[in-house]
Amino acid sequence: MRATSDAHRRDLDDIVRVSRELGADPSFVLHGGGNTSIKTVGRDVTGTDVDLVLVKGSGWDLGTIEAAGFAPLRRARLDELLRLDELDDVTMVNELRQASLDASAPTASIEALLHAYLPGTAVLHSHADAIVALTNRDVDDAEIGEILGERVLVLPYVMPGFPLARRIASTDVTGVDAVVLRNHGLFTFADDADAALRRHRELVARAASATGVAQWGDPGELLDREGDVVGLAELRRAVSDAAGRPMLLRQSASARGAEVATRSGLDASTARGTATPEHVLYTKRSPLLGRDVEGYAARYRAYVDRHRHHIEGMTELDPAPRVVLDREWGLLVAGETVRDLRVVHDVTLHTFDVVDAADRLGGYSSLSEELTFDIEYWSLEQAKLTGKKRSPLTGEVALVTGAASGIGRAVAAHLLQRGAAVVGVDLNPGVVDAFDGDAWRGVVGDVSDAYIIDAAVETAVRDFGGVDIVVAAAGIFPASAPVADLRDDEWDRALRINVTAVARLARSVHALLARSPRGGRLVLVSTKNVAAPGPGVAAYSASKAAAAQLARVLALEWASDGIRVNQVEPDAVFDTSIWTPELLAARAAEYGLSVEEYRTRNLLGAEVTSAAVAEAVGVFCEMLPVTTGAHLSVDGGNDRVI
Repeated sequence: MRATSDAHRRDLDDIVRVSRELGADPSFVLHGGGNTSIKTVGRDVTGTDVDLVLVKGSGWDLGTIEAAGFAPLRRARLDELLRLDELDDVTMVNELRQASLDASAPTASIEALLHAYLPGTAVLHSHADAIVALTNRDVDDAEIGEILGERVLVLPYVMPGFPLARRIASTDVTGVDAVVLRNHGLFTFADDADAALRRHRELVARAASATGVAQWGDPGELLDREGDVVGLAELRRAVSDAAGRPMLLRQSASARGAEVATRSGLDASTARGTATPEHVLYTKRSPLLGRDVEGYAARYRAYVDRHRHHIEGMTELDPAPRVVLDREWGLLVAGETVRDLRVVHDVTLHTFDVVDAADRLGGYSSLSEELTFDIEYWSLEQAKLTGKKRSPLTGEVALVTGAASGIGRAVAAHLLQRGAAVVGVDLNPGVVDAFDGDAWRGVVGDVSDAYIIDAAVETAVRDFGGVDIVVAAAGIFPASAPVADLRDDEWDRALRINVTAVARLARSVHALLARSPRGGRLVLVSTKNVAAPGPGVAAYSASKAAAAQLARVLALEWASDGIRVNQVEPDAVFDTSIWTPELLAARAAEYGLSVEEYRTRNLLGAEVTSAAVAEAVGVFCEMLPVTTGAHLSVDGGNDRVI
């Protein structure tokens, strides 16, 4: 969106800055919540001045929002829409798009009509924990108003969008600069964006003082996570089965979560609903207590059956829990992606504080089950289901050895790009920061050390719920030497890294792969030397042949557990740490070739890259559900192998 005048630019800069300040505090705004706006004057293509309201776009996070995140809406058109008696959500969203001065701008927040109506140049809306805790109680509006002070309008909960905008438009807001919507949040408005923010903070501080809470969402001390990893993987499998697709599961290290999980009376206290109605979209209305996922799913389906008559042609959501409270394992959260895990975890911790604060003030009370259902199955949320796309490996977890460089790193990058959460193991400390984002974990250590492999497995299970894919890519290529000159330490090291490490890895992951929602997969990065060894590489060729034979045995032994074991056999992959310039030159000389000729010494005359090998690994991970014990060459065509 282009600012078309100095005033427009100044107003846009102000609302971006103030929005970021508001969104920077998670006790005000969590993960995309809240919305803001500012009224200004723009100019259309004819050069005519147009009264606009710049409204936060749907999907933008207030903490990081930019100018492009605001939709410039014609106020005159929004005023006309507000005079309608009825306007369904889908039609309203379409009208908001048409009211935009910029077709490339994001779809405006569902609260756009309300932002246009409220007096004042700037309007700020948050779901501040303190306000929610104060209002999620069975008390009169007057009691809430007395705590917050003058110029505050307190209203009962109304569905967001047109119903809320019409409700406030039909209410006298003379002398008011703040609206509190019970069970939902706070709106403040002023002729200056900074003044609206000061007023917002003032009212939240009053609410916080009344609740006695200084910090919201504090996880407390971080505990060592305990519990059997196989048991956790079984729970994740049950959650995935209920959801009908692979799901991730994270065991929280939060002492706060562990404390809540051991409380008595959780059946009653957790059945009272979410802190705000929108939280049901992340956490469902109540958590699973214990591990009976099937029982939870049955209760969820009964809940849907009680209320499905509200909505015609609804698509039933999956009945899997998103929050688990277990006396032994503490707090666990489930979701399709690592972002989902983070959102559910944060929302849950903040909810604990809201509920406890409201209980100290006389008793927590959320919306009825019926109203919660209406939000969970809101038409706008239902519409998102039809267009939702999932990456091929969404909800799955991979463990990759040798992940800091070469083929292992390329495999890890490919699996991350395809939607998996990935744990990488490598002796190189750089593995920790090899990739950005919460879907990556790097474990430093020798892959032949059983302790290191166990640590990687623990990380995969406690952070992501299990292991679905294992790629054994770590390996060494000892210095070339004829057998007559072979050193014992080189021979032993090749066997330890190239064979023994794979055996130990397989032993550690078997029980987890057997509990993979889609069936476990192990892919060995082998070599063409298994079929066609060359002179001077006895330690490498023999150790890799032994690993290949091990993989064949695993395919035989693990088939009954639904685990597929396959091999890719690359050759002449020179963008790896194994191939130093000196080694490459030496090997080329042995064949009487130049380095460039050696790089492309295959039937296709093509250079084989780590990325090409990673794609082949991906085929076995994503596709071929009835293939095991297979070998796939990635070598450009080798006449000795063929």
